[in-house]
Amino acid sequence: MHSLFTPETSALLLIDHQVGTMQLIKNLPLEVVKRNTIALAKTAKILNIPVILTSSQEGNLQGPLISELQDIVPGSFASRIQRSGIVNAWNDQAFKAAVLETGRPNLIMAGVTTDICLVFPAIQAVAEGYQVQAVMDASGSPFDLSEEMSRRRMADAGVVLTATNTLMAELAQDWSKPHGAQLLQILFEEVLPEMG
Repeated sequence: MHSLFTPETSALLLIDHQVGTMQLIKNLPLEVVKRNTIALAKTAKILNIPVILTSSQEGNLQGPLISELQDIVPGSFASRIQRSGIVNAWNDQAFKAAVLETGRPNLIMAGVTTDICLVFPAIQAVAEGYQVQAVMDASGSPFDLSEEMSRRRMADAGVVLTATNTLMAELAQDWSKPHGAQLLQILFEEVLPEMG
């Protein structure tokens, strides 16, 4: 039985949203994944949800994290966990320590690519007792098949698959609350720009 994700119980983990790695996404338009990632970061900032960023081998082809993250959550960007090559971020001691430090039982995860960077930490976090929602439209894979297999594997392991607009609504609960108008603005500007 999954409990509701609230701003007070959740942390946002964005894994390897790097300029080079994001070029590998082929199952969704790159711009859609980028906008949804930005929307998640903005939502977390408004709702005071801890944000943990991690990257892998920034000096190689993967490149730096997308610059928008530095603009939105500069503190999280500055303290990002720069992995030397560990594939599963959950196996990186600094990353795991940062997650533990939040004290939050609910983890919102997105990663690039889904089939390598998201699937393993999402499954492992569930195995260790966390509730995990994987935001599929802020993640992506090079192949439809590997994306589908990763989604099945996560769902079978108890990871809840979701989308950015669904997650934002769950966290907001009531658009009339003080932060509701700000969240709606992000929803229409970033997630549903054709309606804005």
